[in-house]
Amino acid sequence: MIWKQCRISCWLLSALTLSVSARSLAQDTAEFWPGTRYDPSIPTIEMVLGYRVGDQITPPDGILRYLEALQASAPDRMKIVEYGRTWENRKLVYAALGSESNLRQLSAIRSRIQQLADPRKTGDSLAGALIEELPATVWFGYGVHGNEISSPDAALLTAYHLLAAREDPIVEEILTKVIVLIDPLQNPDGRSRFVHAFETALGLEPVGHPEAAEHNEPWPAGRTNHYFFDMNRDWFALTQPETRGRIKAMLEWYPLVFVDLHEMGSDATYYFAPGAAPHNPHQTKVQRESLELFGRANALWFDRFRFDYFTREVYDGFYPGYGDSWPSYYGSISMTYEQASVRGLVVQRKDGSVLRFRESVQHHFVACLATAQAVAANRKKLLQDFYSYRKSAVQEGQTEAIRTYVLSRRGNTAAVDKLAAVLAAQGVEILEADTAFRIGGQDIPKGSYVIPLSQPSKRLVRTLLDPQVPIDEAFLKEQERRRKKKLPDEIYDVTAWSLPLLYNVEALATKEVPSVATSPANPTFMPRGTGPSQKATLAYLVPWGTDAAGRLLTASLRADLRVFSTDKAFTQSGRRFPAGTLIYKVADNPTDLHDRLQRLAEASGAEVLSTNTAWVEEGVNFGSRHVVLIPKPSVALAWDTPTQAYSAGSTRFVLERQFGYPVTPIRTPQLARADLSRFQVLILPNALTSEGYRTALGTEGIRRLKEWVTAGGTLIGLAGAVSFLAEAKTGLLSVSQENVAQPDQPDRGATESKGGSKVVSGPETKEAAAGPDRVAGKILKSTEDLQSAIQADAELPDKVPGALLRARIDEDHWVTAGVPQTVNVLLMGQAIFSPIKLDKGTNAAFFESAAELVASGHLWEENRKQLAFKPFVIVQPQGRGMVIAFTADPTFRAYMEGLNLLFLNAVFRGPAHTRRTPEIERGFLISNPVPSVYDKVFRIPRLG
Repeated sequence: MIWKQCRISCWLLSALTLSVSARSLAQDTAEFWPGTRYDPSIPTIEMVLGYRVGDQITPPDGILRYLEALQASAPDRMKIVEYGRTWENRKLVYAALGSESNLRQLSAIRSRIQQLADPRKTGDSLAGALIEELPATVWFGYGVHGNEISSPDAALLTAYHLLAAREDPIVEEILTKVIVLIDPLQNPDGRSRFVHAFETALGLEPVGHPEAAEHNEPWPAGRTNHYFFDMNRDWFALTQPETRGRIKAMLEWYPLVFVDLHEMGSDATYYFAPGAAPHNPHQTKVQRESLELFGRANALWFDRFRFDYFTREVYDGFYPGYGDSWPSYYGSISMTYEQASVRGLVVQRKDGSVLRFRESVQHHFVACLATAQAVAANRKKLLQDFYSYRKSAVQEGQTEAIRTYVLSRRGNTAAVDKLAAVLAAQGVEILEADTAFRIGGQDIPKGSYVIPLSQPSKRLVRTLLDPQVPIDEAFLKEQERRRKKKLPDEIYDVTAWSLPLLYNVEALATKEVPSVATSPANPTFMPRGTGPSQKATLAYLVPWGTDAAGRLLTASLRADLRVFSTDKAFTQSGRRFPAGTLIYKVADNPTDLHDRLQRLAEASGAEVLSTNTAWVEEGVNFGSRHVVLIPKPSVALAWDTPTQAYSAGSTRFVLERQFGYPVTPIRTPQLARADLSRFQVLILPNALTSEGYRTALGTEGIRRLKEWVTAGGTLIGLAGAVSFLAEAKTGLLSVSQENVAQPDQPDRGATESKGGSKVVSGPETKEAAAGPDRVAGKILKSTEDLQSAIQADAELPDKVPGALLRARIDEDHWVTAGVPQTVNVLLMGQAIFSPIKLDKGTNAAFFESAAELVASGHLWEENRKQLAFKPFVIVQPQGRGMVIAFTADPTFRAYMEGLNLLFLNAVFRGPAHTRRTPEIERGFLISNPVPSVYDKVFRIPRLG
């Protein structure tokens, strides 16, 4: 610590002496809010952390330390609340700031806000009284992307200003009329990664050149959390502990206004609401009008400070997984603010100007004060609009065409339970059917979930459960116009996210209200399972087809149990057991097998049955050649460049945190020389280009990779990695990536003459003299001719921005065991692959016909036609081993729950179908790793 302080001091001294840009950083800071007098009893950042605002990038521990110092100096006006922990065990906190009177009754205010949030219990008269007395609430969320560095320092400055500004009428109005909730750092793990990279690259003085190392982080950069998740896409998925904790805290407060503060490219200016098109139709007209209100409030102050800004461009709120969109579905006014990023302390921009870190901090600080002032000035309106929003949601749920959603608890019941738990964690009210019932012409089993839409969360329910959220036609028409000119589309993120489709579970939307007795549901992410009712003398069976069975499998392998699995279905004692069913033979396992399975079943949520006979009425017996031993595989994962960090992180997360199985990440260049015989499975995550893997591995690495597969390894490629596997130079997958298909059509303008010969009207060609720099001349007679003439001879299909597509499975293949006949695949990008020939492998899952292809979202028409019947999952034997290719990432954002079984089959049933050499057969695996932070925070039982 002494060395670090000395290093910082020496750096500041050198910078003051040697650099003009550094002198401007370290000199006395100009006033961030001119004319303010500050209370000396409130500590400044310099007093606590040793530097002035904007002179350094505050690390996560410094942020928390300064907030604690502020709380200690003004406990009557500020309170810190811990709401969670990160994967790396860092605290997640928010600070509540207000007047002394408001802070004294903080709990009572929160309770009264909860009253206002339920118009079914709080009538208009009581609501009116609450609106008269309650302060408004605003939540500022800073730094959800760890390398967007200015907003957390702006959070500290905002808190200081609100506590220390003396005789400031704006601050007094804010603290009197508003509870300001400051979430100073939503992603401390990512910020820590950025600060470390920045300090490692920093030299004698900060360098402004944008290509300098201090502005460019090594893989995976600091944007994401520990598992490389973009948490500004996770709000409705709730895969990460940071998101779960934050939403739980927000549903205690229902902030009327939510601001998510970000950064963008260095050459930009500042962005605030109103947002760009398209708008989600479940956001109301009043909400959109309020975005205009806050935009004007920000513009007023930015004009005074002469800060440049823009609105209505780039950043839309269509996807509900953003921080600036999810809160709107409980009734908030939610917005993104974006500041041009320095990604350091100073950066030179293309226009010749210099942007400093302290300036970026000031811009966010001014925006926060402007917003808080607008909240105070519109206190009653915001409270009334919130109450009206939730009241109208209840009324719509009673009168619209859809009045009830039913989640049928059949099939992958573990996925159904988890989906219900995800909704409940977001404030959705859910009932559980006490008996079986019939609705919408369908029989619904007992225990299914009933979601009435006559509730305040109605718009959130529709947004998350509807198969399709429509995009404005005018917006789509504009995107088609842009595509014709080869301009990039303006779709910011995926266009499909329906949770029932992602989970591949049955959701029935109906106008009926079911006539069945129900009880309030309390779904959990992982319900307790059912162990064997009696001790078996022969075997225990676990029906395959649920995520719970997958968790039991991984736990069993880690516990060194011997597990067999059937490739074909069978019927025993009148019950059908699907392909993939797990078989635990008593003779092959420890004597306490019954007790072990009892514990594992309860922890995993799986169903375990006992049997005393191997006789079956239909299908294969336990000793059939179609029953295979599932080995305990050591799983390696390509890590680092060129893998896409998101894909590498989500793949590891799915295996480690959703299914409790350890993964060994290996930096991709090391794969070229690593002893792969220690692993039975190697996963190549998505990569942006096939050249990346080719370059990272080199010719020798590719040769060794092929030798490992041929010797019995299972190689799994995801999305962009498939292009690498399919390259002729790689030679591991006998398919090809397709260019855009050319439509079959007659010659343009061709007609038949009386003599039967063609008369061509259209582009006319006149032969020119041959020469290397000349081509035949053409006469173009129309803009259509021009468009035809300028098309590329061969090009890839246009990129798909993210749509859910239906894929059909080959039920005869072991990789599809336990998987429904149709699955939903979220496709992004432009890769379309030819089917594999029967003599080379199997198209184990392939996209549906063009007419049936799109399950949700928007897909370009050419892509829709060309994707029909093209492969999603390809399995190709290679010597003793095999290659399994997923042409779209099955672990995308870890919310593709409906693809989990396909992925698990590849990872665990793949090695069961190879013929491994003794070297690969041996392998190794650490069986008992230390319990994780996640286990401690969420008390999820360890499996095994």
